[in-house]
Amino acid sequence: MLILASASPRRRELLSQAGFSFQIVPADIDERVHADEDPVAYVTRLAREKAQAVFSGLATENADAVVLGADTTVIVDDQILGKPADAADAARMLRLLAGRRHRVATGVAVVRAGAVESAAEVTTVEFLPMSEEEIAAYVATGEPMDKAGAYAIQGRAARWIPRIEGCYFNVVGLPLALVSALLKAAGEGV
Repeated sequence: MLILASASPRRRELLSQAGFSFQIVPADIDERVHADEDPVAYVTRLAREKAQAVFSGLATENADAVVLGADTTVIVDDQILGKPADAADAARMLRLLAGRRHRVATGVAVVRAGAVESAAEVTTVEFLPMSEEEIAAYVATGEPMDKAGAYAIQGRAARWIPRIEGCYFNVVGLPLALVSALLKAAGEGV
């Protein structure tokens, strides 16, 4: 049995799109960044901790469970941009991203009895310049508010993203090819 340790509707949608059958058991962990922690190491650690926390809670009930954890962040100038705290924070993040390139990193972990596999996917995203009016209008839609880096590539922000280098699904929140490879290695098929 595959369990997704996330309440993210985007991850749920992507995993379903890829043909996986799964249950959802969100993880509740401390997501603070450790001092001097590399952004890719950070998302990989969080993915692993989420999967391990859910697995620990299920291990006595279902020893053959396979738990998938994931965490995504946006990285600009080695600064981690998580979800915005409010509209002003979302606008600040969009100003940082506008007219330049940044990276999106997703850590993925698969936990099953006796094994933990984890890896990360990194995608480079190019953003077009945005005017203050465009930023304000986009923030007013509410779309940026629950997204790392304050944007959704699959939503209205697509108009400002002319190209990416790497996995599109990673930017949405779950690099499906990497997930498939880790699940295959864990013996969990479609």
